[in-house]
Amino acid sequence: MTPDVKAFFDTATNTVSYVVQDPAGSSCAIIDSVLDFDYAAGATNTKSADEVIAYIKANDLRVDWILETHVHADHLSAAPYLQEQIGGKIGIGNQITVVQDTFGKVFNEGTEFQRDGSQFDQLFSDGDTLMIGQMRCDVMHTPGHTPACLTYVIGDAAFVGDTLFMPDFGTARCDFPGGSSEKLYESIQRILSLPDDTRIFVGHDYKAPGRDEFAWETTVAEEKSRNVHIGGDASKEAFMEMRDARDATLKKPALIIPSLQVNMRAGQMPEPDDQGDVVLKVPLNKL
Repeated sequence: MTPDVKAFFDTATNTVSYVVQDPAGSSCAIIDSVLDFDYAAGATNTKSADEVIAYIKANDLRVDWILETHVHADHLSAAPYLQEQIGGKIGIGNQITVVQDTFGKVFNEGTEFQRDGSQFDQLFSDGDTLMIGQMRCDVMHTPGHTPACLTYVIGDAAFVGDTLFMPDFGTARCDFPGGSSEKLYESIQRILSLPDDTRIFVGHDYKAPGRDEFAWETTVAEEKSRNVHIGGDASKEAFMEMRDARDATLKKPALIIPSLQVNMRAGQMPEPDDQGDVVLKVPLNKL
């Protein structure tokens, strides 16, 4: 089956969100949505999410799922807003509990913050399946970037989140808590074991040097032959050495502080304080 895929590119965070439709019906899933956030002003808005909603309504689609590939550190999820406006169940990998435990401590969330994934409607394990109308989605646990990363394989399409980028840009960083270049290598090999003509849809694009346009769709065959980090005959040892050395030079994502606090709650904001204000924390020297 070949699902219909509509991409939405957010220039502020270089994030690609997807609406994936059953070609035989009106059911769809939304993958990796974006809630716009102005860090300097401490303000959110729903422009990006509203574009997705407008597309859903214009095409008379029914949202079955709002899926997250992982707990993003570079943008806030709009999942709760989308669910309120157009329905759908919110899903993520069951290793979200590891992420919640790690960052619950980093942000000193206390016992009132549930670390059991209960903020999400569904937690997926490796090998699980879900249905988007009559279209089956197979869940692959692909850790390395984070412990909870998933790849959603829907017909001839694989939505890999941050695990792989376009062939000319490479692969995901592994230096966040719980990340592992060894696990990332193994996860990528699983993805590359899919049929060569499988379409790969990436979670971000940053326009590699020499490329004029943003891009987000490639194939397993192209990744295997051309990926600058993992293509050809790259060994696990060589990949790990390259990835770890490269990660040591990278700055933290600009929105990592607000993103982690919100996304580990399935896109919900922290509970208001005694004055009714929602406040995000900035832990010093912990990330």
